Amino acid sequence: MTDLTPHPFTGRCNCGAVSATIDAPPLWVRQCWCAQCQRIACGNATVNASFPVEHIHLEGELAWSPNTAASGNVVEHGFCAKCGTQVMSRNSGRLQARTVRVGFLDQSDALVPDSAIWLEEAPEWVRVPEGMEGFPRQP
Repeated sequence: MTDLTPHPFTGRCNCGAVSATIDAPPLWVRQCWCAQCQRIACGNATVNASFPVEHIHLEGELAWSPNTAASGNVVEHGFCAKCGTQVMSRNSGRLQARTVRVGFLDQSDALVPDSAIWLEEAPEWVRVPEGMEGFPRQP
């Protein structure tokens, strides 16, 4: 990925108990339409950016909720224990990176998804924008 995104990124939860600074560009930015993400996003896709774990500087504490993904990997969703804001997830198959919820970040408008994944689980009404790559599952 060409580094066209401004960084560092900053983010905070709704109540301010959890904040982060990320001093690297994202590895990727995408929508996820898997059933688990649709539950998190109340019927929509999550919009996520992946960052190397060593570039994420988190303040405050996250509560973690584990799920087993269709891949068999354990995916843990991290959220503010006080206000419930979704912050990030970690995947047992990709320990070197964290998937940060774009809505957690102050610069969310700078992170435009270039792909949509798990479209086989998306509702029929979902339309992938022209120019966005789509995948039935995880690429």
